[in-house]
Formats: sequence, C-alpha cells, structure tokens
Amino acid sequence: MTIKEAFMASPGPDSAKSGLLLWAKGFCMGGADIIPGVSGGTIAFITGIYTQLVDAIRSFDVSFARKLFSLDIAGAVAGVHIRFIACLLFGILAAVVSMARVMHYMLNVHPIEIWSVFFGLIAASIYVVGREIKPMNAANAGFVMLGAVGSFMLIGMIPVTTPETLPFIFLCGAIAICAMILPGISGAFLLLMLGKYEYITGTLKNPFAADNLLVIGVFAAGACAGIVFFSRVLHYLLHRWQAPTIAVLTGFMLGALRKVWPWKEVLESISIRGKVHVLREQNILPTVDGDLFFAIALAVAGVVVVLLLDKISRSKS
Repeated sequence: MTIKEAFMASPGPDSAKSGLLLWAKGFCMGGADIIPGVSGGTIAFITGIYTQLVDAIRSFDVSFARKLFSLDIAGAVAGVHIRFIACLLFGILAAVVSMARVMHYMLNVHPIEIWSVFFGLIAASIYVVGREIKPMNAANAGFVMLGAVGSFMLIGMIPVTTPETLPFIFLCGAIAICAMILPGISGAFLLLMLGKYEYITGTLKNPFAADNLLVIGVFAAGACAGIVFFSRVLHYLLHRWQAPTIAVLTGFMLGALRKVWPWKEVLESISIRGKVHVLREQNILPTVDGDLFFAIALAVAGVVVVLLLDKISRSKS
C-alpha cells in the first residue's frame, strides 16, 4: 500500500461538501480555543463530532509511533484517522491564526475589558463543569477545595512572566491540547495559567517569521506529545475516577479566577529591548465609576455566552 492509498483509506470526509463542513467545524473549534473559558471540546460536542474526535486522537497510539520511527510511513498513516484530523486541523489553524492578531491587540489596548470577558467566561465554565460532579458529596466537595486551593497557591508561585525557552513552550503545547478532549476546559485558559497566552498569540500575528515559526513548531510538537500521553492519562482518570477528577478540575478553575481578575497593580517590572515585562503584580479593587459597570456588563456577557453554548450542547445530547 502506498502512502496515498493509506491516506485515502483512512477515516474522514467522503466528499468535498463533507470535507468543507468538517473544516468549518474545525474553524469554530479554533475560534473557541483562542478564547479563555470557551472550550474547543464543547464546540466539537455541539457540532456532533466529539466522539469521532476522541477516536481520532486515540488512534495516534504506540503502534503509530513505532511504525513512524521505523519509517513505515504508509503503515503509520493507515492506522490513524489522518484525513479526519487533517481536515479538522486546517480549520482550527485557520481560525487561530486569523483571530490571534485581534486578541493580542485587544489585550494590549483594552486589558480590563478583555479580562472582564475572560472572567465571566471562566466563572460560567466553573458552573458548567462543576454540575457534572455526581454525586456532590463531602468527599468530592473536598476534591473541589483541594483543586481550588492548589490552583490559587500555584498561581501565586507562577511568575507573571514565565520562561520563553523552547522546553517550556513544548510543555505549554502538551498541556493546552488537553482541552481538545475535555468539554468545558479551555486551552486558552490553560495558557493563561502558564503565563503564555499573550506570547503564543503574539507569535501567530506573524507566523512565518523565523523566530515565530520555531516557537509555533515547538508548541505544535508539544501538542502532539500531549495528545499521545495526556489524552490517555485523562481518559483513564475520567473512566476510573470520573467524579473526583471533574471535582479537581472544577476547583482548579475556581482557584484560577485569581489569574484573570481584571484589576491589577504592577509591583515590579523590567524593560528589555524597549518592551516592558511585568515581574510582580497584585489584584486590587476597582474604582466605582462608569468603566466598572461596563466591565461588569462584559463579564455578564461572557457568562451568557457559556451558558448558551452549554444549553445548545445539552439539547444535542
């Protein structure tokens, strides 16, 4: 079997129309993935491809890696859902690249407004994900608290400016990709936690510059590694200890609200090559004025978006 024959035999769209539809679903997922609090996994569920997505991700297993490293390319391609993933991935990348410039600009020019939206999106996601903790008994409530306290303390320890080294970028890609298989958990939210959301979206403003291309490539490699490793760990945890796992994830998001609080005061910063890098900051209470009420309205809008998506998702199930 040739590589082309193996590619065409793999699961995926069977016509140009279905291929375009799958690309469009990928575009919607990519648009969601770049917004903290909105999950690409949720969009996959709403559009009816979540099960196919999980199956496709799990098809990239040890057998695939073994065949790939032994240069049996046709055999490796034949064993995975490459056409499905390729079509979906092109849609995701198109959305991420086209929206990254806008998000990067808004974070720099209108930070309080954007962080307010993010706060609302993530606050609503806590409710949506936490509702799946069944039963909500004392033990699972304890897991929520454990996740919340751990996350809150961890964020306090994570520097505002995290390393831009390639190994750390690789790790960020590996962690962020987990959102693809967890409806309700946002990959962009995980990047925010790691302090690399603005940095990654910044590289996507000009993806073909040599330095940016290297960062994107390393991030993508990390995502591939995350798909192979973390997807299996999460799959095991969600099937073996579903309620405690969801409880910890809910607490994790609850504690992370510390990170997305819109009003902050810079305590220490440094200028490197004309660009100011914040080293330490603290959350502060806002001033009561018109801007505060506008920020609250934006946060409420974020809550409404997530609840509407959840309602549509539930009507599909």
